[in-house]
Amino acid sequence: MTTGVEARQMRPLRYSINVTLDGCCDHQAIPADEELHRFHTESLAQADALLFGRVVYEMMEEAWRLPAPAGSRPEWTEPFARTIDAAKKYVVSSTLERVDWNAELVRGDLGPAVEQLKREPGKGLFVSGVQLPLALAKLDLIDEYEFVVQPRIAGHGPTLLAGLSEYVDLKLVSRQEFASGAVAMRYEPRR
Repeated sequence: MTTGVEARQMRPLRYSINVTLDGCCDHQAIPADEELHRFHTESLAQADALLFGRVVYEMMEEAWRLPAPAGSRPEWTEPFARTIDAAKKYVVSSTLERVDWNAELVRGDLGPAVEQLKREPGKGLFVSGVQLPLALAKLDLIDEYEFVVQPRIAGHGPTLLAGLSEYVDLKLVSRQEFASGAVAMRYEPRR
């Protein structure tokens, strides 16, 4: 683990995810609108690189890689598409042989690999998804948790951080409400 001095010198790793009131983080259960896309575009732009597991990488590449067929998505999603398309990506996978889309594979022991990425200069790393953030939370490598809570009850999973074996106590550092009734809350671990 890192000391307090080392942690301040490292670029932060932010976990950001949309979640329903009952904890569901299935992207198909989350409503999309222009205001939330604008928020997520700004959030992504605060990071130097994105850290994805295989599932999220493949899902994001399929949805957002440019160029997109004309009329395949609303015009207001294009700033998000441009931001994620241009971003540097690291993909944690033991099954993929290669990646492209401005990405490189992360192999080996997850903890040291992510600690090395955090030590590189820059303003921050961004992670989303379900399995990879769970592993990172267990390793105490997440510096910020950003939950965008949707005013919806899904009644099914997957659920947020299911399988976490120890509590992670957090302190609220910011909160933003949206016209849809969604609320973005950013937390930092109490260490």
